[in-house]
Amino acid sequence: MEGVDQTIPVDELAAVADTVAREAAAHVRRRRPELFGATPGHGAPSVSGAPDAAESTEQAVSTKSTETDPVTLADTETERLIRSLLRQARPDDEVLGEEDGGSRAVPSGVRWVVDPIDGTVNFMYGVPAYAVSVAAQVDGRSVAGVVVDVARDVTYGATLGGGAWAADSTGVRRPLRCNPVDRAELALVATGFGYDAARRRQQGRIVAELLPRVRDVRRIGAAALDLCMVAAGAVDAHYEHGLSPWDWAAGGLIAAEAGAVVQTPPPDSRADEGHITVAVAPGVADEFLALLDEFDARSPLT
Repeated sequence: MEGVDQTIPVDELAAVADTVAREAAAHVRRRRPELFGATPGHGAPSVSGAPDAAESTEQAVSTKSTETDPVTLADTETERLIRSLLRQARPDDEVLGEEDGGSRAVPSGVRWVVDPIDGTVNFMYGVPAYAVSVAAQVDGRSVAGVVVDVARDVTYGATLGGGAWAADSTGVRRPLRCNPVDRAELALVATGFGYDAARRRQQGRIVAELLPRVRDVRRIGAAALDLCMVAAGAVDAHYEHGLSPWDWAAGGLIAAEAGAVVQTPPPDSRADEGHITVAVAPGVADEFLALLDEFDARSPLT
């Protein structure tokens, strides 16, 4: 594969990512109705009645950075499952996860970067847009990644230099390419917002300036899915400030391998540093990036 050290077992890493992400997604899919009850139209397995008394909503949810930044039992359970599966498959590799952390320093070998549930608020509310994200990085560069859209049972994947693909529940893969859009004013743009009120004010200013200059803006609520949507042509661009590596490690690779122009934060950064992540279809990349620069939107938001 172009640009990949041939001693790196990229195909093996990709296979592990695929297996682990799918098994984790199955756990998330099963746990949602158990924790929060069945939601009509959600597509999760039918569960009669309310959540089990031993797992009330109060017990199932806690918070992290702010009261609007939740973590559920399913987040922590799923990350433990992912770490266990990775230990079995690749016992010598490091793991960085959203819930249980890991070293901030970038190791010289393989590091797995995982988000057990990207889009936890959607997961809680029954909005069918949340994902499991698993990526393998070498020297801070993603070489294999898989994102599973849990509610829709769609799997996205990519390897560095090997292209991007999507598969439905049958497992049949189709290649991904960005839309051939060539004017920013026709671009459908996805974005997201942080949990800190001061940062949200700055993000709101940028959206207000951008909105009249593009087709429209979408707020899905799961950055990993936004990046995969750029790859699949469901949107034409995604930008967001304050993502951590587990948010972009797999999705950023998938978007890039589908032809997107991608900018990600440093691999040792964290959300509080406010770096921007961008993925944009190549036909509008120069124009869209120029728009962001016009609003000073590629500078970190602290």
